[in-house]
Amino acid sequence: MRLQGTAIPTLPSRSLPQTLAFYQRLGFGGELRGGDTYAVVQRDGVEFHFFFHPELRPGESSAGFYLRVEDVDGVYQDFAVARLPQQGIPRMDALEDKPWGMREFAVVDPDGNLLRIGQRSPGAAR
Repeated sequence: MRLQGTAIPTLPSRSLPQTLAFYQRLGFGGELRGGDTYAVVQRDGVEFHFFFHPELRPGESSAGFYLRVEDVDGVYQDFAVARLPQQGIPRMDALEDKPWGMREFAVVDPDGNLLRIGQRSPGAAR
C-alpha cells in the first residue's frame, strides 16, 4: 500500500487572533474555527492549523514543520514584505544554500513555531 494524502501541521498558539494577524502579514488567509480554540491558515493550496495553548512558552517551543516549494526565492521575496526582524521571536532568517542540498529560509512566528521553507538546491543530489 502506498501512503498518499495531505499532511496538515497543527501548531500551538497563545492567541489565535494574533496568530492569524501574523500569518496575514505573510499573505495567508485564515479563519477562527470552534470559537477561539482553533484556527486555520491557507495560501496557494498550503494549509496548516493552530490550537489554543495559553501556557505556551515561545522560547521553549519545539513545534514546527518543513514546507517544500517550487520557488523558494519568490516565497522569500513575498515574505520579506512583512519586514520581520532577523533575530528574536518572531523572526525571518536569511535565504541560504545549505550543505544538505537545500536552498531554504526559516520563519519563527510569535509563538516560537518554526516554519522552514525550501527547495532542492540546483545540482543537489537526490
